[in-house]
Amino acid sequence: MRAIKNELGDADSRSEDADELRERIKSRGMPETVLTEALKQLGRLEKMHPDASEASMVRTYLDWLTDLPWSTKSEDNLDIEHARQVLDDDHYDLHKVKERILEFLAVRKLKQNDMRGPILCFAGPPGVGKTSLGKSIARAMGRQYVRLSLGGVKDEAEIRGHRRTYVGAMPGKIVQALKSVKPTTRSSYWMK
Repeated sequence: MRAIKNELGDADSRSEDADELRERIKSRGMPETVLTEALKQLGRLEKMHPDASEASMVRTYLDWLTDLPWSTKSEDNLDIEHARQVLDDDHYDLHKVKERILEFLAVRKLKQNDMRGPILCFAGPPGVGKTSLGKSIARAMGRQYVRLSLGGVKDEAEIRGHRRTYVGAMPGKIVQALKSVKPTTRSSYWMK
């Protein structure tokens, strides 16, 4: 079969494409289970005819997997005085909220090795500073900021993503936001 494809000239571009995709998969630093699944799907893709609709679905899936920042990490800047300065520079008043944010950062500093921890949840009417506080926290910690609005979302598939079996399947809003950041080598994410 390979000899026939070589004679037709079809194997060169497809095998180069598969080899390039294999290198991208291996270089992304995916967890072992994700890497195994990606290589399994790549094997399926190599066996499929390129014009098959399932081939385009598998290819899109593999492209999304390789575009995510799997092993991109950063060291959080947990300097409380720096955070206080950033919050004071960006926001006037809001003393209780800023104190609570500093308490949150202090707990993160004490429990640096334990990634499980509290989550800050800002609630309130529009225009009270929830988004700008999130931006200030990201700036104080040395992280990138991604705004993700879920207001008015009624379909859970928009958040979780669609199943891969659909032709126009897309991942959820959170995964799309992670891909859209285009991380630098020392970046991490703060999402609202």
